[in-house]
Amino acid sequence: MNPHEKTLPERALHAVLYEVCAMLILVPLGSWLLGHSPAQMGVLAIMLSTIAMSWNVVFGALFERLERARQWQRTVAVRCLHATLFEGGLVFICVPVVAWWMAISYWQALLLDIGILLFFLPYTYVFNWVYDAVRARYLRRGQE
Repeated sequence: MNPHEKTLPERALHAVLYEVCAMLILVPLGSWLLGHSPAQMGVLAIMLSTIAMSWNVVFGALFERLERARQWQRTVAVRCLHATLFEGGLVFICVPVVAWWMAISYWQALLLDIGILLFFLPYTYVFNWVYDAVRARYLRRGQE
């Protein structure tokens, strides 16, 4: 098996793990910082998570095609490009949802989303780095 090729079930597992870990951090933090109930923040987190998981699957497949076509290795620069493009697309998709749910302007939603982005840029990089390392170890064990 090519170490860069992932099956659809693995992509789904990756997306779910990514979102669950993020929600465990962001729901209590967002509730505390923004003064909204954990329930309101939790529902928003679930909505955004659903959008993000869908985007993760689509974007991941497209980015990996680009990696193969360009024969890129997962260097720091490629990981930073991946995280930046992923999060940029997510901001574009999520700002209207945040504005609607929080009953705030698009500008306020953008500022809130920028705050979330400042969390997710390093989180995306670190999560994927750890995931890839654990996955590589798992694949090596399967070949022994």
